[in-house]
Amino acid sequence: MIEVLANAMGLAITDPVFWMPLVFLGLFFIVVLAGTILDGFDIGVGSLSLIAPASLRPRMLSLLSPWRDANEYWLFLGMVLFFCAFPYAWEAVMGSLYLPLCGLALGVLLRSVSFEMRLRAPAELQAKWQVAFGVGSVITAFVHGVLLAKVVVSFNSGAGYFWFSIFMGLCSVAAYALLGASWLIMREAGELRARAVRWGSVTVRWFAAGAIAASVVLALANPGVLLKWSEGLQRVIVLVLWGALLLCFISLEMCLQRMINSSYRTTALPFMLTLIVFVAVMSGLAFSFFPFLVLDEITIWDAAASLPVMQIVGGVAVLIIPIMLLFNIWVYKGMFGLSKPPEPPEFRG
Repeated sequence: MIEVLANAMGLAITDPVFWMPLVFLGLFFIVVLAGTILDGFDIGVGSLSLIAPASLRPRMLSLLSPWRDANEYWLFLGMVLFFCAFPYAWEAVMGSLYLPLCGLALGVLLRSVSFEMRLRAPAELQAKWQVAFGVGSVITAFVHGVLLAKVVVSFNSGAGYFWFSIFMGLCSVAAYALLGASWLIMREAGELRARAVRWGSVTVRWFAAGAIAASVVLALANPGVLLKWSEGLQRVIVLVLWGALLLCFISLEMCLQRMINSSYRTTALPFMLTLIVFVAVMSGLAFSFFPFLVLDEITIWDAAASLPVMQIVGGVAVLIIPIMLLFNIWVYKGMFGLSKPPEPPEFRG
């Protein structure tokens, strides 16, 4: 496919004008995927805190404390990278997503402010800030689904598209709640784990419904995507992807039901399966859209910045990416496995 695209543009594969937009597209996909997953369990736990007993909410939020600061920059990093690498798509994409992005900014701001204020507020006000953090998490998750719906239907509007956006927003809340619940199953014991299993068994079906709906609407609203899915090797890729998704959803359902009926033992399997589903869904969307940023209108080469600008941004990325990798490995290495309480300080007489 890459050679065909290069030939169609009259460029060599080794030409920086051709391959640099591909590199930046890959970086943008990694940032979006990392933000969806690494900030996703944070959003999910925050959303679930609204339906958790008041006695469990402080523990749920305290579990997030080590990663809150690291989770906040993914959205801004993705937007900066998109603007710098693909400025000629900025107006078309961001102009069509203006209202949802304002809602996303509201949710992110409410989450950040509420989490910090909860730590500093008097005891009698902390519960209210906990609720505000949960509301901000639900808003953020819901708007993610609306953004996905708008992209899937190529920014079209109308009554049918509106209700599809609402449905996808609800499914997005369920998807993040599943990610948060499966993370709690891995991290916690006792009542919180038992409730997380129950939450996960409900939300997994809504997540599956959202994935199916997005795929069906994407194919029906964009004939080019349907044609791409049905041709040659690409048809095999789509079938394998759908088979993997189906297997993961069934395995998730069976695992959670078994935990309800038998025991609430510690396991990372639901969390790992949920991560695989998120990666598969995001990869499927990227595969369906490539090489367009706006389907059938703007390719990544149409939207790419000039070669000198890309070289400057690339040089900055070469300096920053290793630091980011080391930082994230150091921060997120403790997010797996059962949580451990801090050891009490030694007493010295």
